[in-house]
Amino acid sequence: MIVFNNFASNKNLIMNTEILKLQPAVVWQYFKEILEIPRPSKKEEKIVKYLLKFGQDHNLETIQDEIGNVLIRKAATSGMENRKSVVLQSHIDMVCEKNSDKVHDFDNDPIESIIDGDWVTANDTTLGADDGIGIAAQLAILASNNIEHGPIECLFTVDEETGLTGAFGLKPGFLVSKILLNLDSEDEGQLFIGCAGGQDTQAWLPFDYEETPDNHKAYKIMVSGLKGGHSGDEIDKGHANANKILNRFLWCKKDVLGLKLNVFDGGNLRNAIAREAYAIVLVPEENKGKLIDAIPGFKEMSRAEFSIAEPRMEITIEEVSLPDLVIDDESFTEMVNAIYGCPHGVIAMSQSIKDFVETSTNLASVKFLEDEILITTSQRSSVESEKQDITNMVKSVFTLAGARVETSDGYPGWTPNPNSEIMNITVGSYKKLFDVEPEVLAIHAGLECGLIGDKYPEMDMISFGPTIKRAHSPEEKIEIDTVVKFWELTLDILKNIPSE
Repeated sequence: MIVFNNFASNKNLIMNTEILKLQPAVVWQYFKEILEIPRPSKKEEKIVKYLLKFGQDHNLETIQDEIGNVLIRKAATSGMENRKSVVLQSHIDMVCEKNSDKVHDFDNDPIESIIDGDWVTANDTTLGADDGIGIAAQLAILASNNIEHGPIECLFTVDEETGLTGAFGLKPGFLVSKILLNLDSEDEGQLFIGCAGGQDTQAWLPFDYEETPDNHKAYKIMVSGLKGGHSGDEIDKGHANANKILNRFLWCKKDVLGLKLNVFDGGNLRNAIAREAYAIVLVPEENKGKLIDAIPGFKEMSRAEFSIAEPRMEITIEEVSLPDLVIDDESFTEMVNAIYGCPHGVIAMSQSIKDFVETSTNLASVKFLEDEILITTSQRSSVESEKQDITNMVKSVFTLAGARVETSDGYPGWTPNPNSEIMNITVGSYKKLFDVEPEVLAIHAGLECGLIGDKYPEMDMISFGPTIKRAHSPEEKIEIDTVVKFWELTLDILKNIPSE
């Protein structure tokens, strides 16, 4: 095995070595190696280099396509040559989120893993089990000499988290298999045969800077301690959005206290619910006491509204140095009105699938640029017309505010196939191994299966994985025992792929 020790300090290696005590050992060994290789979205060069070298070192056919995806092929084991060929697929990038007080350079530093009871988590950063555990399983199968399987192709796609770039760029003919196992789901015991489609909507609100007025004090107001999470998987959990909470306070107090705004910064990634947000505001000296006194009451109200979902919510205020500039009052008003009016959360539940989110939208981030405020949102739906409807709703809010609005091309959903052969095989394997019926579902999160199915219409697909909680947040964790079941299920599926 190749260990890139140059990416890790001794402390990191000691922390990550603890997971080598876990089972299945070969999967955790490769997961450890992956933790030590930086792999932010759009910066996957180091993990790509690792995969290419892995394929060469194991004398496997290894190909990289124009967009950067890596494909490693392995011949069937003895006696399995006549089985249908199968693709095992995962994405190689990870969401890079950390707590604000954590010093970590995702471009260079390894992830520090921690065993916490029945879970593996990270030290105040995302863990990257989404989808590092899928990569680890693929590598363990490719390296093995004693796992039964027919011909396999292991597809490692780039940039899934920020644009599905690898799946978008996948060319027809690159894959020869007609069965695909997507190893990117996060609920053990649930098998996914469909997913929502999605697209992003961004708005640019112009503003002008003005000189800071006399006789004002500056304060930093911050919302923190929220759970955040994946904007598809966890949009229905009732988690608070830091952008919405902070903006609500500003909207309520702006005119009452004569607030001015220097900056608003909240959230980071389009597919993560905003965990933290802060604003630097100015208030006339005569109103500074009223501003400070307003925070405890607003915090108490917000905590009461999210008493179950967000027990660690914090809303703080501190005096800071007076900045030289504030944005013009008209732009401030347009911003708080637009963010207040922008929908966030579940828009519609499915009428045909119990407890399934059909349509949602995420107010992901608010960032100040040189002379514009960039607001990023993402919309999802398993119904194409509803996806367009919620997108139009978001666009209309920002258009009314005078913003320049653009919508991405989006990605298609994955329509469930109730007659899927690989679904039946997987259900059979699961029942045989664990003596329980798995759930067969569609997922509200976007999966690359939608795009792959668009390029390969005959591809029979299923998605499954171990249990991962709080993906896309520093609280991300993977349940240890479910990795064993994920591994056993994968191997049994491969053993039971039918003949051509």
